[in-house]
Amino acid sequence: MGNAVTRREDPALLTGQSPYVADMSRDNTAHLAFVRSVMAHAGIRGINADAARQAPGVVDVITAAELGVGAQQMFILLPPELNRPLLTERARYVGDPIAVVIAHSAAAATDAAELVEVDYEPFDTVTDPFEAMTEGAPVVLEAHGSNRVMEFATPVDDDALSGHDLVVQGRFAYQRMAGAPIEPSAVLAEPTPEGMTVWCTSQAPHTARDAIATALGEDPQRLRVVAPAVGGGFGPKAYVYPEFMVAACLSRRFDRPVKWVETRSENLMNMMQGRDQIHDVELGITRNGDFCWMRIDLVSNIGAYPSVGAFLPFFTMMMASGPYRIPTIGYTAAAVTTNTTPVSALRGAGRPEATATLERVIDIAAAEIGMDPVEMRLRNLLKPEDFPLTTPTGANMDCGDYPSALRLALQMADYDSLRAEQRRRIDSENPVLMGIGVSVYVEVTAGGLTSEFGAVEVQDDGSVVARVGTASHGQGHVTAFTQILCDVLGVAPEQVRIVHSDTSQVPRGLGTIASRSLQIGGAAVWTAANEVLDTGRRLAARLLEADADDIVVSDGGLSVAGVPAKTLGWAELAAASRAAASDQTADDTSSGKDGGGDRLAAETDFDQGDATYPFGAHVSVVELDSSTGDARVIRHIAVDDCGRILNPLLVRGQVHGGTATGIAQALYEQCLFDADGNPRNTNFADYAMPAASELPRYEMAHTETPTPRNPLGAKGIGESGTIGATPAVQSAVLDALAPLGVTHLDMPLTPQKVWNAIRDASDTSD
Repeated sequence: MGNAVTRREDPALLTGQSPYVADMSRDNTAHLAFVRSVMAHAGIRGINADAARQAPGVVDVITAAELGVGAQQMFILLPPELNRPLLTERARYVGDPIAVVIAHSAAAATDAAELVEVDYEPFDTVTDPFEAMTEGAPVVLEAHGSNRVMEFATPVDDDALSGHDLVVQGRFAYQRMAGAPIEPSAVLAEPTPEGMTVWCTSQAPHTARDAIATALGEDPQRLRVVAPAVGGGFGPKAYVYPEFMVAACLSRRFDRPVKWVETRSENLMNMMQGRDQIHDVELGITRNGDFCWMRIDLVSNIGAYPSVGAFLPFFTMMMASGPYRIPTIGYTAAAVTTNTTPVSALRGAGRPEATATLERVIDIAAAEIGMDPVEMRLRNLLKPEDFPLTTPTGANMDCGDYPSALRLALQMADYDSLRAEQRRRIDSENPVLMGIGVSVYVEVTAGGLTSEFGAVEVQDDGSVVARVGTASHGQGHVTAFTQILCDVLGVAPEQVRIVHSDTSQVPRGLGTIASRSLQIGGAAVWTAANEVLDTGRRLAARLLEADADDIVVSDGGLSVAGVPAKTLGWAELAAASRAAASDQTADDTSSGKDGGGDRLAAETDFDQGDATYPFGAHVSVVELDSSTGDARVIRHIAVDDCGRILNPLLVRGQVHGGTATGIAQALYEQCLFDADGNPRNTNFADYAMPAASELPRYEMAHTETPTPRNPLGAKGIGESGTIGATPAVQSAVLDALAPLGVTHLDMPLTPQKVWNAIRDASDTSD
């Protein structure tokens, strides 16, 4: 594709011209504050809101019974007994909304919410998913009768687990993480003559529209949902929160705008969280290092209310074999409810766990037989000629060159020199240890979400408007889609306008999830633009008295090949199109036919048909102070392949952010609960999200293996950095600790955890 377009979104965001929901208001806006459960599992015997209702500025206090809206389905694949109440009469996690105060100001609502008295009936609490599956454990959703929500399996007979010389095994826990976007959740609902407009922090405005309409018992076409500037999503903002539906219900009830903006402490205990899986894994290998089979038993803690989090073990299963040749895989998984914050998709959504388990058990296997971990990977990686292929767990992989990505990463890192430096430090008994970690990954993008709406139209002035069903929250969609239109139609970036994230302007769309926006949304824009181009070429051929095959794109319009002086701009073509349509309409009217003509507009629902499989290799280098346990990443090399690269700047930005998330999981972040289900870190003083000072400068490169599944050749990139970085950093820390006798630690590898492991290993050796 042509020259990359610089980011077009940034000036408006940096100068405050792009509003966020919290910036917005309407005349007579009322504000909400939610009364949230302070217990993880309790019945609500009574609510005394008299003092709150009498407080200054309060309009009313609404309980679950007074709201009068039933529980809502939060994920299409789940049965109705797992629906979630908007306001609950039985709290199932700390932070569960019980009642809501509506007031003339946010301050008045917040003050009044503290006056609401709740009479709780405490129930037994369960926070551990293994305990939740035992007989007699407290049932979180009593109508379901069990804490097991979904189960997945790829069964194999024990006879198939053969050909090996030895078996290595381990239990690996993947801690819960918060999405922690820079902007918490927010919603503003306003009644309109047509129905209602809702502005909200959403990755999927059409999904939000349909869910809110269902809660209201309203025709979705009477609702307009807009996601204005959105400060980060990462998966949790694909969920439609009960608070959004409550705001819409109260806006209609009180016939006035209603607004709610989440606080940071609310966000860290109420916004959907991610990860929280435990894997028991066995890998059968030969003495030569060949993989024979693997078996994984997985338990996923999905929190109090199931949604897409219940389905994430499916993606872990799909990607269980990763980029390697593993002939046989056995897999079982259970998604289990507990009295903790609900879990949903978080950057990577089931795929980071699959990769981390695979890379960890490979390192253990390499150590067991005394083989360099790189050699073991190269020995078992799939090769380009193996594609396309279907893995033992059902991934229909398109294409890949995994060995090339790994070799490039090793070359950039100067792997042999790093190993030599590591040996020098060990020999000199340097207290600052060095560790080198390597990971190779493949992930699935656009899985199950392979279609998207796109439309392109040339305006009277020759400018181009594209409408697309994806929703941007920082990735650079406007820039990428502009680049596609500039390349196809020959227009300048300033002639292009991209419309998205508004259900009144875009008729349908699945939004932005699963790293699908460019490969699906971009392909939809490309397809529609090429239909417009074909129409324009036919029109230009008539006007220029040439063959349509001889019409080519030139700057700002179309011309005859080899005759650039004979160029028609898009404004001229639009005028000719209108005139032709007018003449055709007059002719058809006289003959009784419908009007027609070559209109310079097209729309499509592009369907890719199947997922794509980006891949890559990461090498991480850490220094670890053995006296304090503090580990720091000093170099991180990322080689990622997202198919054809359209805009290198955008790709680098996505890898940059994804790698930060991966390093954060490996070393810092974790959502903790005590035995009673109380969250332990509900602010950024306690939730250890790293700053730039904790992160290195990344060394990035890319290979390009275009997919045949869309016309752009593009695969996803938004989650790749996370998937590749996490196991590389974990491996690097454990590599540094290996000479001290530490064989495994679960993430996050905090200084305290590492220091304790060093001490325990020293005590054992003594």
